[in-house]
Amino acid sequence: MSSITNISAVIITYNEQEHIARCVQSLQGIADEIVIMDSDSADDTVAIAAKLGARVINTEWSGYAETKNKGNEQATYDYILSIDADEELSDELRTSLQALKKIGFKENAAYTFNRLNNYCGQWIRYAGWYPDTKERLFDRRYTKWEGEVHEQLVHTQEVITIKVKGDLLHYSIKDKADHIARIHKYNKLARKYPNRLVAYLSAISTFIKLYVVKSGFLDGALGFQLCLISAKAKIWR
Repeated sequence: MSSITNISAVIITYNEQEHIARCVQSLQGIADEIVIMDSDSADDTVAIAAKLGARVINTEWSGYAETKNKGNEQATYDYILSIDADEELSDELRTSLQALKKIGFKENAAYTFNRLNNYCGQWIRYAGWYPDTKERLFDRRYTKWEGEVHEQLVHTQEVITIKVKGDLLHYSIKDKADHIARIHKYNKLARKYPNRLVAYLSAISTFIKLYVVKSGFLDGALGFQLCLISAKAKIWR
């Protein structure tokens, strides 16, 4: 068992004044330092984060993966807790991490959490949106971020993965318009379908998978909306 117990939390931000206080406050008492990599926010993100004790570093935006890697390099401690500005630690996850810090981290270990997503004000537990497990606590000496659209952690040597009890709360999409706007944003970067037939078949398949197979109907009206827009996204591509 390692004696390492210190954590550096790293967050990348751009105009996150709506979320940043909640995020930083959830890290207090867990992270030994909070590093904010801010790319020229025009709102009060920096002022709010600094007032709450975070170390704010202004950095040129160089993509999700590279900006997160820059933040990891700026951290004081090797164990990084990577969290997005629109996320926060649940009380149960905070308790689990506090217990983990007391015993120390295992050598060459990476830790995963379940992520619970909030869609239009409702926590979504079906449609393939939960548990949405994410690997977010890791040793930077053996790990880096890669990818431009949905960045992923890549380990440079073999690690063991350990599940931590508790949810990472993600305030994902605030309303229908926000959902559609995000899809159009990501579609610009995604691989396009070769023709309309393939796109329509993919849309039908997506809706059936999310709404029926993955029980999206159990999330009620918002579950239907989520599945329908996700299916339409295939056509819009």
